[in-house]
Amino acid sequence: MDRRSFIQNGTAMALGMPWFYLNLKKQSDQPVVPITGGDRQHWFGYYDKWQIDPTGRYALGMEVDLFFRSPRADDEIGIGLIDLENGAKWTQIGTSRAWGWQQGCMLQWIPGSTEEVIWNDREGDRFISRIHNVRTGTQKILPLPVYTLSPDGNYALSADFNRIQDLRPGYGYAGIPDPYHDERAPAQIGIYKLDLKTLQYSLIVPLAKIAEIPHQGHSLKDNWHYFNHLLVSPDSERFIFLHRWRAARLDPVTGKGPGFVTRMFTANKNGDDLFVLDPSGYTSHFIWKDSNHICAWTKPEGKKEAFYLFKDKTDEISIVGENDMPVNGHNTYVPNTNQEWILNDTYPSKEDRLQTLYLYHVPTRRKIILGQFFEPEKFTGEWRCDLHPRCDQQGRRVFFDSTHEGGKRQMYMIDIGELV
Repeated sequence: MDRRSFIQNGTAMALGMPWFYLNLKKQSDQPVVPITGGDRQHWFGYYDKWQIDPTGRYALGMEVDLFFRSPRADDEIGIGLIDLENGAKWTQIGTSRAWGWQQGCMLQWIPGSTEEVIWNDREGDRFISRIHNVRTGTQKILPLPVYTLSPDGNYALSADFNRIQDLRPGYGYAGIPDPYHDERAPAQIGIYKLDLKTLQYSLIVPLAKIAEIPHQGHSLKDNWHYFNHLLVSPDSERFIFLHRWRAARLDPVTGKGPGFVTRMFTANKNGDDLFVLDPSGYTSHFIWKDSNHICAWTKPEGKKEAFYLFKDKTDEISIVGENDMPVNGHNTYVPNTNQEWILNDTYPSKEDRLQTLYLYHVPTRRKIILGQFFEPEKFTGEWRCDLHPRCDQQGRRVFFDSTHEGGKRQMYMIDIGELV
């Protein structure tokens, strides 16, 4: 099985880049265009944020030297703006010391804005976020780091990244210890709502409150709890969060310990009207389909692992892409396709470490493989490089992170306008 296909890339040539050998297999005819390169690593991180501005011209990215370990407190990344209409020119606009390999520093465009971007950083003994105006260069410092933004651009939700780092290394930030390290479910921390205009914030979902809710009839008081993966609904009225817990802490030396259990909650934007949407214990990646439905990979009681569509605040569920999307991945709906097209990926296969990037048309069950990308074995565990595919805001191009070319994580683009 030949993983190296010679691809004549006209778009890459237009960006001033040569033809290149890609360590991939493709089934679609759409060229794969690199938008970063060089000796340093470049990536965006997670899949549920806007990387591309509303005009489609500018992409965001992060830059760091090549290394294979957990980030330390003094490891700094560069924040860059990529001009897709000017040879993919990289302009550094800032730095961050609050980041991880998987979700980066929560870098993203403020919804609806063509000028303002936001990312997390650390100042002294606190995590913050910065709103940066790419036109004027001015910055505003916010008193909390952000986890997710409301689609109307009015507020952010935040969590305790030191707590996350304690209990899920790689998804939180180094540099500030968890002050509640010895408490299983502190009442003083949890999910916070931050007004992006006034900068006022409040704790809206205390960790202790959720930990008190039994799981399938069993008490959780002896476990270690944290929140992960927050995402606001398209109408900005409700949000999802994952409540996770472990029976014991991870060993500080080996990093080994019991696995985590997960349940998915929804709540209104003020933290009230809580609902356990997926009590299975298996919730993984998810995305809002619309303001009433969520598509998530899980294993409901008595059912097989698959992607399921949940109707919020009900027990209505139905399988999505049965046998067509048989493995877990980072799923989103392609914008401006009436939620008919899903963009998704896979983890590296055990046989040849190929990560598959594909589109799936739900009504017709049509599946289009955009590419299969080789990930070297040294990219594993916390510093693995998932594709984390995301679309531009028009739904015409796919962007993703990959290590298939030269063993460094870089960012790539595929035009899907003719496919969807």
